[in-house]
Amino acid sequence: MAQVELIMPKMGESIMEATILKWLKQDGDPIGEEEAVLEIATDKVDSEVPSPVAGVLVKKLFDEGAVVPVGKAIALIETEAGATQQTPAAPVTEKNTTETPAIIAPQTAQTATVNTAATGAAADDRFYSPLVLNIARQEGISMDELAQLTGTGANNRVTKKDILQYVETRKAQPITTIAPPPPPAPEPEKQTAPAPTVTTITPPKVEYGSNVEIVEMDRMRRLIADHMVMSKSVSPHVTSFVEVDVTNMVKWRDKVKDQFQKREGDKISFTPLLIEAAVKAIKDYPMLNSSVDGYKIIIRKDINIGMATATPEGNLIVPVIKNADQKSLIGLTKTVNDLANRGKAGKLKPDEIQGGTFTFTNVGTFGSLMGTPIINQPQVAVLATGIIRKKPAVLETEYGDIIAIRHLMIMSLSYDHRIIDGALGSTFLNRVAYYLENFDTNRNF
Repeated sequence: MAQVELIMPKMGESIMEATILKWLKQDGDPIGEEEAVLEIATDKVDSEVPSPVAGVLVKKLFDEGAVVPVGKAIALIETEAGATQQTPAAPVTEKNTTETPAIIAPQTAQTATVNTAATGAAADDRFYSPLVLNIARQEGISMDELAQLTGTGANNRVTKKDILQYVETRKAQPITTIAPPPPPAPEPEKQTAPAPTVTTITPPKVEYGSNVEIVEMDRMRRLIADHMVMSKSVSPHVTSFVEVDVTNMVKWRDKVKDQFQKREGDKISFTPLLIEAAVKAIKDYPMLNSSVDGYKIIIRKDINIGMATATPEGNLIVPVIKNADQKSLIGLTKTVNDLANRGKAGKLKPDEIQGGTFTFTNVGTFGSLMGTPIINQPQVAVLATGIIRKKPAVLETEYGDIIAIRHLMIMSLSYDHRIIDGALGSTFLNRVAYYLENFDTNRNF
């Protein structure tokens, strides 16, 4: 008989802890391999943690509601496997599955303490199998050195072949000791300006009588509330508006939507068409695809579009379309539909709601004329599109001005006034409008 530790899995590079929502198994319960043991939650997504081995749950190490750091043991499982057997880790599941593995460490009957190296929680956020870690330990390879290896496995993981090949290469090379650089000379003392006064804002006390209903915010709503307050505190928001004639885009979609669904098996909505125009404008004005770090501007080369999606509970989740500028219209449409459907069903993976560089929200879906969205930090801008309505509009023709019925939409852009002035914000917004108003009605999809 042997005991293994079930470890709190790593759920993304920025997530350092998770909350235990519910234990699905109790002490003494039998557990099948890859059977869910408990439900956990982070500020990104809710997940199930399966057992990587078949056995019996010996002891739960934390109660429901406990906040547990990543890499810490959360339960002990007794298995028939030998104490020296290396047990591969099973993946965590978001209601179904996720790419992030649960990490376990084989134990003898007397449970040992597992350190960072034993769990494979390295500085580069990659998962290392117990076999790879054991070889690294025997060969004196540090975690920092291990992080420099290029893996050939899935998700750039280091395989047994990779580390053995590195060991052979390492033995053939002379060991070079690099002396640390000398400490910098002390700078002369400078007279610093007094620290700015920090004003603490206290929310007003809410008075209420007996004729009320009190509803506690759920965990997701609390996180959204805190994030919105933080964003308004960090970035001075400015919002610009423009009215766009999207008649060409509407007519083209009406013309091809049946053919598109028949050929591709997916419905084409206005969302991928609007995102496509936004991506083109971002390539023209890359400052909108940036972040602010102190007094540094980080202009991001990857264009990852966050797509605000409402859940059935009324909360908001923002799945990310990675490398949106490299996708065709068909690719955008399939990605939009897939992320939206799984977002509403609560089946998004942690990596799919991280790494956004610019956010798009379609408030017109709910009948809103326009919106003034709040920036999704640490981004610097968010684009909102309102409902498309038929309205009379003045058109200039070679025969003079005429009044015609057109499909019009109000579009807004909220941006961080620390680095984006009104001129740039308005120019970008009008560039998006230009791409939409000059939509090619003869294009293929």
